[in-house]
Amino acid sequence: MSEIKNIGLVCEGGGQRIVHTAGILDFFLENNVHFPYVIGVSAGASNSLSYISRQIGRNRIVDIQFAKDRRYSSFRNFLRDGSVFGMKFLFDEIPNHLVPFDYETYFNSSTEHVIGATICETGKTEYFYKKNLTKKKNLMDIAIASCSLPFMGRIKEFNGKNYLDGGISDPIPIRKAIEDGYEKNVVLLTQNDNYRKESFKNFNLLKKLFKGYEGIEEIMNNRHIVYNDTLDFLKKLEEDGKVFIFRPDDLQQVGRTTKDSKKLKKLFNQGYSLANERMNELTEWISSS
Repeated sequence: MSEIKNIGLVCEGGGQRIVHTAGILDFFLENNVHFPYVIGVSAGASNSLSYISRQIGRNRIVDIQFAKDRRYSSFRNFLRDGSVFGMKFLFDEIPNHLVPFDYETYFNSSTEHVIGATICETGKTEYFYKKNLTKKKNLMDIAIASCSLPFMGRIKEFNGKNYLDGGISDPIPIRKAIEDGYEKNVVLLTQNDNYRKESFKNFNLLKKLFKGYEGIEEIMNNRHIVYNDTLDFLKKLEEDGKVFIFRPDDLQQVGRTTKDSKKLKKLFNQGYSLANERMNELTEWISSS
């Protein structure tokens, strides 16, 4: 595929459902589909790292082969560190030792990468740009901030601020991509077409765990409204030819913390196959832009 210009790539999070996105991204890499701008939150941010570093198969290894490793996710992690997902294992031991991340290719890439994380004090999203990063460690710190799920993870402190999962405040950052100048975008979702988010119920626990963080209380109260409004916005953009959306048809019973490698492989393969099936359609859509 010839060089893509003026089209962004937007990646939703979704825990282990992200293997669907991983399959699509691997197909993109194998077919030289590279976007000038990539924005993601939560697992969408962490998976897009390997896409920009052009490491085919890396997400598949990390997301599937390590899924049953209790260092990856376990109740033991939660009791010891306050996080179901082992953040040090995921963002230190794996990228720096077990499945090395290609920092050089990532930072030398012309692709702009934007990672969103939620500021606990305000409930607003802060967006971190690759072009503004100067240290490798900062990149992984920001990835941790974007992936720190409420109730399942700890608040991440970075540069004097406290952060949680970027998907809380901006679950599908399409508006930010448009704000940054990309009026047309490919969007990778991790829920099927009929999904709508329900309102949050457990406010007593929320107030207890996040006492003093009014921003988190507010955004969790409105999270379903923000998410469903974004879906409606995407539908309008799709009708206008402004977005090209990939979404799973069948989640294969994969949830946020699924460890079953067979289910994860099926969902990964579904994403890969979907990208293959729609490649000609995508190429035509890109050409029309």
